[in-house]
Amino acid sequence: MSPSGEPPEVKRRSHRHFLTSIRWSLEGFFAALKHEPSFREGLIFALLLVPVAIILPVNAVSTALMIGSLALILVVELLNSAIELIIDYLRPEHHPLAKRIKDMASAAVFLAYVSCIVIWTIMLWPSNAVWRRIGF
Repeated sequence: MSPSGEPPEVKRRSHRHFLTSIRWSLEGFFAALKHEPSFREGLIFALLLVPVAIILPVNAVSTALMIGSLALILVVELLNSAIELIIDYLRPEHHPLAKRIKDMASAAVFLAYVSCIVIWTIMLWPSNAVWRRIGF
């Protein structure tokens, strides 16, 4: 309910708005690709490993987890870049809180990489029989 006691207005989305949202998302993706070296590195990492995840003789859930962990890196890297840009825009001078915010966003990227490594290690651990299925 709004403060006046009336029910909130229902937002209606048209297909045109949906297509515009997709266009904005693609603009953001390509802006990150153009301006963010860390995002490019993560994307290369993902582009190299997604085919490996697909080719490996593991079940579909394992493949999805492996690819999802790579996607998580890209998502967190985009959020980290956005947070850093906001801080630089709002407070271009050095400030201890700005540094803490940036460091925490960077830590989120680090944790995404660590979780990806852990997931891939678990899926490819010799006792999971992947290596026996491919002849090693």
